[in-house]
Amino acid sequence: MNDPVSPADALRELLDGLPARQAGQAVERLIANYRGATPTDAPILRDRADVAAYAAYRMPATFEAVRSALGAFADAVPDWTPGGHVDVGGGTGAATWAVAATWPGRRPVTVLDWAEPALAVGRELAASNPALEQVRWQRARIGSGLTLEATDLVTVSYVLNELPAADRAALVDAAAAAARAVVIVEPGTPDGYARIIEARDRLVAAGFRIAAPCPHSAACPIVPGEDWCHFSARVSRSSLHRQVKGGSLPYEDEKFAYVAAARLPVAPAPSRVVRRPQIRKGQVLLDLCEAEERLTRTTVTKRHGDLYRAARDADWGDAWPPPAS
Repeated sequence: MNDPVSPADALRELLDGLPARQAGQAVERLIANYRGATPTDAPILRDRADVAAYAAYRMPATFEAVRSALGAFADAVPDWTPGGHVDVGGGTGAATWAVAATWPGRRPVTVLDWAEPALAVGRELAASNPALEQVRWQRARIGSGLTLEATDLVTVSYVLNELPAADRAALVDAAAAAARAVVIVEPGTPDGYARIIEARDRLVAAGFRIAAPCPHSAACPIVPGEDWCHFSARVSRSSLHRQVKGGSLPYEDEKFAYVAAARLPVAPAPSRVVRRPQIRKGQVLLDLCEAEERLTRTTVTKRHGDLYRAARDADWGDAWPPPAS
């Protein structure tokens, strides 16, 4: 896979001149909205200042989380490239950038969002990326009345948490009816995981096969209320990004949950690393979700040779065992 095109440079230009205090105040309000348990019935992004703050606060993390989910999906469908893409609730286009980074080349793309300022800024950011020349930025209310055009891929990233239950179900059904492949990403919280499981169940009922992260399309073996499935993506942070978010580290870890499903043939991972590997003297402990519809802990030791070396390099969210080289 080619190195992804990053929105970082475009963001830097967008945020140039935005007072840090103004951005910080907008970020605080956005955090309260996005982490709240009550769905909103109005666009969260109200004006350009809100959008700039949102882009600084969320776009790099959303991009990396979606790119990670798409990478796992692409591994399960190695001979497939989407000919078209609809990004539902796409805002400033983080998922659209992630799709372009995963499958290089131009394709028709439609970004749907109900916040016109977000679409305007997304269009401005995309102007710096030749792969996004064919993107249409279209205002639409995301909910039960949404009709989607037929396409190869629909992404829904960090949207379900903004919707009431009936609208969530209708949106997943609309995506399933329109697309050959659907990738949904939510925050890596117990509630985010619960929304992903609801969506996963609806996609399977609609005839989709699960491509990632699960190694099977059967019921999730995690007992509700006892644990939740989520992953982590490392996000590089610019100096301006650190200023807006009030942090000092050059990176952060974005926790996310996701499901990637398709109507086309898929080859899911034999098993998936579902916790950060524990490296100890002479051994590596891997927590795995397996094709046998169970969770197990596997110990890989030095006597396993090449497999031990692979285990030491394994990361949270990786397929296991690694593909033969």
